[in-house]
Amino acid sequence: LAALDEHAERLGLRTGLGLAEARARHPDLDVRPAEPDADQRFLEAIADWCDRYTPLVALDGDSGLFLDITGCAHLFGGEKALMDDLLARLFHQGLSAGAAIAATPGAAFALSRYSSGMIVETGAEAGALRPLPLAALRLEPGLAASLARVGLQRVGDIMDAPRAPLARRFGAHLIRRLDQALGREEEAISPRLPLPLMMAERRLAEPVVLTEDIERLAELLAAN
Repeated sequence: LAALDEHAERLGLRTGLGLAEARARHPDLDVRPAEPDADQRFLEAIADWCDRYTPLVALDGDSGLFLDITGCAHLFGGEKALMDDLLARLFHQGLSAGAAIAATPGAAFALSRYSSGMIVETGAEAGALRPLPLAALRLEPGLAASLARVGLQRVGDIMDAPRAPLARRFGAHLIRRLDQALGREEEAISPRLPLPLMMAERRLAEPVVLTEDIERLAELLAAN
């Protein structure tokens, strides 16, 4: 199984499970052939569509997007208004999506998939991530399963555990993912579209929201 809908997840199925075993559990299972190339093209099309919110859109594997909305949210009435608009537009296009806003890509990834709709202020990542399953840290399934076997199932479980023994037993990748989500380690996103070779900018004391002001600033910048 390459992907599941919500009903299949509620039945206890998981990605990576063999089709024969899945059918043995649920004989009426409805299956469609996976089309990874088509899925990738579709995700790229959604990424292009998201340029309406920010020019900095990055692909996140084969199932998500990172949007760097720094300096953009006020144009849509604030962060919540931007997120609500994005989710509403996707819904009306027949898509089911989750979203979250955080200062780190790792926290945004975790919350969008396990607590959609949250907006987390900088410095509050630990409290928001603590109750989430360890899979929210973008761990390999095998690593998450190994942690679960010793009773570590939530992000808070490894936050409270000594770091050195964890790294020795489960690898530095586990600690790195936690630190990235908490903002202790930098993690940059790579926008899908390259940044322009030449740029002009004007730093303003206050946000600009009026269309005529934006057009006037664009003209001034274009003349530089």
